[in-house]
Amino acid sequence: QVQLAESGGDSVQAGGSLRLSCIFSEYTVSSRCMGWFRQAPGKEREGVAYNDPDDGSTDYADSVKGRFTISQDKAKNTLYLQMNNLKPEDTAMYFCAGGYYYSCRWRATSDFRYWGQGTQVTVSS
Repeated sequence: QVQLAESGGDSVQAGGSLRLSCIFSEYTVSSRCMGWFRQAPGKEREGVAYNDPDDGSTDYADSVKGRFTISQDKAKNTLYLQMNNLKPEDTAMYFCAGGYYYSCRWRATSDFRYWGQGTQVTVSS
């Protein structure tokens, strides 16, 4: 059974940085779209960053462009999310996810098959 496990969440002040890691149990997960999502209390889960194996491209939600970077180390079966210049509105539980498809053309939460348990990021002003 495929498992994903996030780590790296913490409490930081605005302007700080964090790097989230997601270790996945099977390398085949990385052959499909992988992404980072977040969910704040009372809000829907939203996608923030995607890593597309189809063409090696990455994409980001407008709210994090220029501040977050998604990357992957296939040798370590690990997906990363580098978060810089954090803002209080970035406070949320962050999840990594492995998709059904070989492309990130489909990126709704329902298009992702495997989910980690989440790691909490809290940004104070």
